[in-house]
Amino acid sequence: MNQPKVLAFDVFGTVVDWHGSIAREIDALPLAVSGDEFALAWRAGYQPAMQRVRSGELAWTSIDDLHRMILDELLEQFRIRHLDEAAKRDLNRVWHRLDAWPDAVAGLQRLKSRFMICTLSNGNIGLLADMAKHAGLPWDCILSAEVFRAYKPDPATYLGVARVFDLQPHDVMLVAAHHEDLAGARSCGLGTAYVERPLEFGAARPKDVSARPENDLHVRDLIDLADRLGC
Repeated sequence: MNQPKVLAFDVFGTVVDWHGSIAREIDALPLAVSGDEFALAWRAGYQPAMQRVRSGELAWTSIDDLHRMILDELLEQFRIRHLDEAAKRDLNRVWHRLDAWPDAVAGLQRLKSRFMICTLSNGNIGLLADMAKHAGLPWDCILSAEVFRAYKPDPATYLGVARVFDLQPHDVMLVAAHHEDLAGARSCGLGTAYVERPLEFGAARPKDVSARPENDLHVRDLIDLADRLGC
């Protein structure tokens, strides 16, 4: 394995617990719906919405705006019709308030001591900055699909990280809990580290986190990644 100089992190699901965070907020509101079901339905709209941008059906649209489009559909689907515009806007910003996985902050701090650490997320910059402030995520740099005007797995995103830091692709390692994201990075020459997040979709729906030989590293969490990389 080539020793990387930059670690680029997927964020939703890899560093932060989107499902648990959203489910808790929904359950705390007087909406009379299951937070678990609402969180899953919201996330289920994520890839189809981005595909509308990738295909050219929609002009470039930020994740905040795509999340709002999905939310408006879900409010109808779940028959939630009493929220005013201010309440809808605040609910949409739940994605800015996602909590980190328990190992994330300590693991990132250790990795930061040796490597440049940055985001490589489909989330927009404002969202990622607010999330970092909320969860205490110590990024050196926030990079986003918004910077490259392309959503992962477009090669412009992975190669864009190398370009930003004036590095060769093999000097960058993508850290993610999603094999399709890692496959996109690998096809562009980046190193890859898979992080097990078996509870990404909630305790009732554990993920298969079996190792795949094509990844350079397979780790339990970010503490394990720091151990493996000598931090």
